[in-house]
Amino acid sequence: MQQILLIVQILIAVGLVAMVLLQQGRGADAGASFGGGSSGSLFGSRGPASFLSKLTAGLAALFFANSLALAYISSHSIERRSVVERVQSESMSEDSGLRSEDVDVPALPGGSGDSAMQDVPQAPVPE
Repeated sequence: MQQILLIVQILIAVGLVAMVLLQQGRGADAGASFGGGSSGSLFGSRGPASFLSKLTAGLAALFFANSLALAYISSHSIERRSVVERVQSESMSEDSGLRSEDVDVPALPGGSGDSAMQDVPQAPVPE
C-alpha cells in the first residue's frame, strides 16, 4: 500500500509542477493561445486562469492528503529499523558466510593508544 501511495505522490507532484508552470504570469499574454478571453473558447469566458488555478488547488489538496497518508502508514509500520540497518542485515545474511563478529576493525595509526601518544610532542608548561 505504501508503494502505491508513493507512486501516486510522485505523479501528483509532477502534475502539480506542470500546472504551476502552465499558469499565466502577471502581465503575460501567453494565455491568448488558450482562448484569449472569448466565451466560446476551450476554458470558458474567463480563460484558463480559473480552470488552471482550480486544478492546481485540487492537486495541492491531493498532495497534502497523500503526504499525510504516507506519514501515517510510515509511522505505523511494523519494521522500525533504519535503512542502513536493513541493508547491513541483508548484506550480512547473504550466503557469503561472513558474520559481523568475523569483521576486523583496523587499528589506529601508530599502534596502540599509549605508544602512539608517546610520539606526540608535549607543549611547554609555563612556570
